[in-house]
Amino acid sequence: MSSSHSDEGSRRAQADSPVVIRSPRIGDGAAMWQIAVDSQVLDANSSYAYLLWCRDFQSTTVVAEIDGEIAGFVTGYLRPEAPEVVFVWQVAVDHAFRGRGIGVSMLDHLVNDAAEQGISTLETTVSPDNEASVAMFASLARRHGAQMSRESLFAPEDFPDGHEPEDLYRISPLGRSGDHITEDHR
Repeated sequence: MSSSHSDEGSRRAQADSPVVIRSPRIGDGAAMWQIAVDSQVLDANSSYAYLLWCRDFQSTTVVAEIDGEIAGFVTGYLRPEAPEVVFVWQVAVDHAFRGRGIGVSMLDHLVNDAAEQGISTLETTVSPDNEASVAMFASLARRHGAQMSRESLFAPEDFPDGHEPEDLYRISPLGRSGDHITEDHR
């Protein structure tokens, strides 16, 4: 069997495999970092930062696992001055697992958990040209019966490294949605 047929068979098997969405473990940090680096769109943080996310922000971060492999992640945290707000920092899905709705399912899982904890608002930032992310968060707001607002947050001159501007999106009030993939609360 040629390599391309083997890869195709592996992708087909992965497409049939269940997705488990769960809190991260420290051992997931390396895979999360690699997914961020490989995305070529996310600002990849240090590998150390992803280990800290797995240790210190387990209640506001999720990973998607398929056949024992980390397929994606959402990193988030509660804002210290506004503990009713979960800020979503990054949403990433490994290239091999895209097209299965994993990013949306991870966000739904995170929002459902946040709503159960009494968290009423989700915030995130998106660069103005990232229409796919804006559409994903607008869809999230609709599924959870919430409103989404946008305002400018960081201008290019706020960044020391030539970063694009970032608009703040706020989704509130958060409610539960029954539409999510298999969950595992280990």
